[in-house]
Amino acid sequence: MPESNLAERSYRSEGQVSGAKVIAQALKTQGVEYMFGIVGIPVTEIAVAAQELGIRYIGMRNEQAVSMDADAYGTSQPLLVIGGSSERNQETMGAFQEFPQIEACRLYSKFSARPTSIEAIPSVIEKAVRSSIYGRPGACYVDIPADFVNLQVNVNSVKYTECCMSPPVSMAETPAVCMAASVIRNAKQPLLIIGKGAAYAHAEENIRKLVEQCKLPFLPTPMGKGVVPDNHPNCVGAARSRALQFADVIVLLGARLNWILHFGLPPRYRPDVKFIQVDICAEELGNNVRPAVTLLGDINAVTKQLLEEFDKIPWQYPPESKWWKTLREKMKSNEAASKELASQKSLPMNYYTVFYHVQEQLPRDCFIVSEGANTMDIGRTVLQNYLPRHRLDAGTFGTMGVGLGFAVAAAVLAKDRSPGQRVICVEGDSAFGFSGMEVETICRYNLPIILLVVNNNGIYQGFDTDTWKEMLKSQDATIAAPPVCLLPNSRYEQVMTAFGGKGYFVQTPEELQKSLRQTLADTTKPSLINIMIEPQATRKAQDFHWLTRSKM
Repeated sequence: MPESNLAERSYRSEGQVSGAKVIAQALKTQGVEYMFGIVGIPVTEIAVAAQELGIRYIGMRNEQAVSMDADAYGTSQPLLVIGGSSERNQETMGAFQEFPQIEACRLYSKFSARPTSIEAIPSVIEKAVRSSIYGRPGACYVDIPADFVNLQVNVNSVKYTECCMSPPVSMAETPAVCMAASVIRNAKQPLLIIGKGAAYAHAEENIRKLVEQCKLPFLPTPMGKGVVPDNHPNCVGAARSRALQFADVIVLLGARLNWILHFGLPPRYRPDVKFIQVDICAEELGNNVRPAVTLLGDINAVTKQLLEEFDKIPWQYPPESKWWKTLREKMKSNEAASKELASQKSLPMNYYTVFYHVQEQLPRDCFIVSEGANTMDIGRTVLQNYLPRHRLDAGTFGTMGVGLGFAVAAAVLAKDRSPGQRVICVEGDSAFGFSGMEVETICRYNLPIILLVVNNNGIYQGFDTDTWKEMLKSQDATIAAPPVCLLPNSRYEQVMTAFGGKGYFVQTPEELQKSLRQTLADTTKPSLINIMIEPQATRKAQDFHWLTRSKM
């Protein structure tokens, strides 16, 4: 008999069951395996009941990190949040935790509800789980009144809703697929942009076939990296600006024309560029730019439709075209500029020196988690991904504090399903400060995480110790210290050693190489490498500013 049925039968033999146990059983019935959280009044009993049913609980130190954990573990950003609220008979009285949580969450979630009774809990949770995974995956919120948690009801009055069905797979309209194939065939300078939606859709096999069968250049967005390996000969990530600026036909595979892709507008794009937009979310089609063709549907299924169209009438983009020559020349010059920066011998090191040494030793199957300003941006261009859904970063909202939560989730997944697989969490020193106490969580669960803190003593840029002391000679730090400054040479590695992990303070390429070798060889303990770099270090010169600004 399945474990969930055994648990349900044991509850029924007791005669009475608490709301906490009903919640736990409802989650178990929906296939929930992990719960990430911070417990307290009134939800502690829910976590305990979940553990009794075999749902594994990972306790965090910060609520933001909790949501990032669960978000990342789902791999497609389906997320179910369960929160406790005030007791029903104390509403409007100023009760503990009284807040319009359902209304507040409704703005930011796909589904937000409070069960009206213990008996209603299973159906509400089933709908929340279903809503979180159907269509474009997203967050859902279920609000639990405090008195429901320990309230007892007759077990026979509770009917558990069976596990929701897998999401339906939708396909694009055939005429639109034919039109898209025609536009691609007539392109002089085509480009595929592979977004994180393609990774969520598990479309890697069909997208790689499309790239190789049609000989198309492709550009991955940050979390689209690895859908087709970064070292694939058709990847033009090293010529990103040139590819975007001069492509005449761009196929968006689960990528949105938001700020990350500069809204699809000139001067970052040609005024006459034709977009073919593939997305599972109808509301996303046509945002900022009117597409030449829209393909509404599951990205994997739609890509397969395109492949079938190219099977009917075979077509390849000429590998020796002028467009390919332009892209390859730009890639070569950009890669040479990056390597020149990486080869500089001066100390402190710069970003490129650090990342090139890291890249040399990274396992090909590792998860890369990254956050920070220059740390994340430059790291994306140097650190390679060869597998889909193996890069997690601050994403569309540029949220800082995601790194350690994402890393914990990736490490839990790796520990259970691929023992020995490593998680490399690359943090700017400012970004690390948002959720640094999760180091204790990492050590508590002994997760295979290597934290790299790229430390420039500040937000964007900082100052060295001598400059810092000089600035503070005659004035208080609240007046003299620039707002972007952090304390120079902070020993973040000691946070890791405080909880039993391994810490390294490195200042030279040789120290970095040695510490990486040691941490990668030792899978028994998590570690943190605190890497000191030039406080004023920046990225190489860009054709355009990374952030598209409005003209006043």
